[in-house]
Amino acid sequence: MTPGAPFWKRKKLQDMTTAEWDSLCDGCGRCCLIKIEDEETGAILVTCVACRYLDSDTCRCRHYEKRRDYAPQCLVLTPDTVHDYSWLPETCAYRLLSEGKELPWWHHLVSGDPQSVHDAGISVRHKIISERYVHPGDFDAYITDVFGDPSHAP
Repeated sequence: MTPGAPFWKRKKLQDMTTAEWDSLCDGCGRCCLIKIEDEETGAILVTCVACRYLDSDTCRCRHYEKRRDYAPQCLVLTPDTVHDYSWLPETCAYRLLSEGKELPWWHHLVSGDPQSVHDAGISVRHKIISERYVHPGDFDAYITDVFGDPSHAP
């Protein structure tokens, strides 16, 4: 590893500081979409319904630092648990780096611009509905495949 290389190329995920780890987030908002497990197949189905705390413009949590206080079911991704979540988007920086892959051109750490994730059509910006407006029994009506496959990026 080159000493002058960016931290994500020099360090293992487990060796990153909290600030470095947090900065890996793409800002796409896809992990904040409500998911449903198909009882018959075990498949994880993604909806276009987002956590009530996701800001649909910035695609960031409104209460990130205290998200577990607001949403106890919110999963906290760590270097040790990243492989536990097969539903992480194929575009997710945490997933990519854990698989030994490079960050894409649109990732803000590569492009230098947090807007590039939106410009590339990767984020859920303005393509979601907050769970505040959907009855939990109706989530299945919002199942979509558009967010899961990078070739169908929203």
